[in-house]
Amino acid sequence: MSDTNLSVVLHKKGDLRLEDRPIPEPKEGEVQLSMRKVGICGSDVKYWTAGGIGHFVVTHPMLLGHECSGVVSKVGKGVTHLKPGDRVAIEPHDICRKCEFCKSGSYNLCKDVFFLATPPDNGALARYHTHAADFVFKLPDNVSFEEGACVEPLSVGLHGCRRAGVTLGSRVLVCGAGPIGLCAMLSAKALGAAAVCMTDIDSKRLEFAKKCGATHTLVVTRDDQPEDVAVKVASLIGSAPQHTVECSGAQFSVNLGVHATRSGGTMVVIGHGPDNVSFPVASVITREITLKGSFRYMNTWPTCLEMISHGKIDVKPLITHMFSLEETLKAFETAKSGEGVKVIIDCEKKG
Repeated sequence: MSDTNLSVVLHKKGDLRLEDRPIPEPKEGEVQLSMRKVGICGSDVKYWTAGGIGHFVVTHPMLLGHECSGVVSKVGKGVTHLKPGDRVAIEPHDICRKCEFCKSGSYNLCKDVFFLATPPDNGALARYHTHAADFVFKLPDNVSFEEGACVEPLSVGLHGCRRAGVTLGSRVLVCGAGPIGLCAMLSAKALGAAAVCMTDIDSKRLEFAKKCGATHTLVVTRDDQPEDVAVKVASLIGSAPQHTVECSGAQFSVNLGVHATRSGGTMVVIGHGPDNVSFPVASVITREITLKGSFRYMNTWPTCLEMISHGKIDVKPLITHMFSLEETLKAFETAKSGEGVKVIIDCEKKG
């Protein structure tokens, strides 16, 4: 196989291939990127193992990868804020810029959105990729490509915490200690939370979360009742949390979030679990809990990069495994196994 633009292409469920594709040229308003680091997201693994997520189904060959950093290699017509050689992080979508959501700033809700590695849209796990220039952000000199790739999951956590209203002195519950839960915890602490309790069924994940900065952790079991765990959470952090960020999508965690959140507080659901999840609606009503969804992110890249650059958030501990582009299948097997937290692929051609 030649290696002009080695790319990772998912053809169908379980059929992941390395293929050489033409190098894309930037159109007006775009930049061409020599990709450096791309993180593997749980959605990438899900598309590979299941062939789809909800109504997003792989029906044609599709490149994976949307947690990205790279170097600008060419600029298209009209691009003035970037130049070849710039080190950048990539916000992985493009939008219509015309609808009410885009114009109001809630562009994550745009219905005419292009999103990397979400059927039918190709991702960026390749040597080269072209992208809308206004969703490409320069990396500060002291921020690595690896950290740049982590801005995407960090943005999910930050957007969820913003939706929840986390602020100085908040007590926060984060359900689920996977990569998104960890990023929500890091974001909550950076926003000034006084206490962040994380729950999970995996004690090793929680040990890792404690090392990364969680002030409290609590292992839940299949025999636990959400109401009982809610009492334990309040006891651990001194009172019921004003803000809950649910990052697993599991039925138990959704119920726990409702029971644990302080009356008058806010619960945000980030986790994508089953299409239909029940929750104790009477508790939501009688205790006036605000229940919100959180979808992707908006206007988070500049904030995340500044927080990383100035040492307010440290994502480096999340990076547990690194593989070359040629080792992509091994990287996906590692991500699937759950033995790592954030698995990153180095897309740069060596030699």
